[in-house]
Amino acid sequence: MRILDRLLSSVDRISPPLTAHAHCDLPCGVYDPAQARIEAESVKACMEKFNGSDDAVFKERAVAIKEQRADLVKHHLWVLWTDYFKPEHLAKHPQLHELFWKATKAAGESKKTNDPKVAQGLLDQIKEIDTLFWETKKA
Repeated sequence: MRILDRLLSSVDRISPPLTAHAHCDLPCGVYDPAQARIEAESVKACMEKFNGSDDAVFKERAVAIKEQRADLVKHHLWVLWTDYFKPEHLAKHPQLHELFWKATKAAGESKKTNDPKVAQGLLDQIKEIDTLFWETKKA
């Protein structure tokens, strides 16, 4: 018997294999659409500040911050969609796929414009997600 085989077999006799139990996410209160909403409010505020300024440097900074916040909106929506919502939620709310798709697309569109109406549309979609999210929490 090779030395490595002997060492490995002796480890098996000394300590039996352990069974690990884990959960892939934490559905116990760590998810909340408010994170996406707060970032979307920042997107809208940056657009409004951009439109209200004549300072080119300020406007450039507003655009940079708006784009970062729009990416964070997408991130928070994706985490909520992929980690929180389960097949049973989709069965009760079949519009979830389209709602998340439209909201993440709206977050991406908000990077291409400084029209606060686009940001407001994003906020409206997040509000719909929020409503459905809290309905699932009641169940």
